[in-house]
Amino acid sequence: MYNELLRIRLLSLLNTKGLSEYQVSLDLGRSQGYLHSITSGKNLPSMEAFFDICNYFELTPSEFFDSELNNPTLIHKINQYIKKLNDEDLILLLSVLNRIVSATEKT
Repeated sequence: MYNELLRIRLLSLLNTKGLSEYQVSLDLGRSQGYLHSITSGKNLPSMEAFFDICNYFELTPSEFFDSELNNPTLIHKINQYIKKLNDEDLILLLSVLNRIVSATEKT
């Protein structure tokens, strides 16, 4: 199950960012076919390599495997900003999000 989820999520991230398996493999310091061996289902990355992949895409492992996130990299960046907000700003942000979601659900 996780093998397939890993494969699909990795392909999705590559497509979303417009990256090639070849380039990311080299960026990670691996052989040119490294990511292809994962996306094709032939191999699984080691834990260290998996963490390297998460870091490359600026994701936590939890974000990587969260299939409900349409754009996990963008969500991760937003979360980094949210962590810096004080309670007053968080309440304001929540009200804005409620308004946006309510308007979206009506259409």
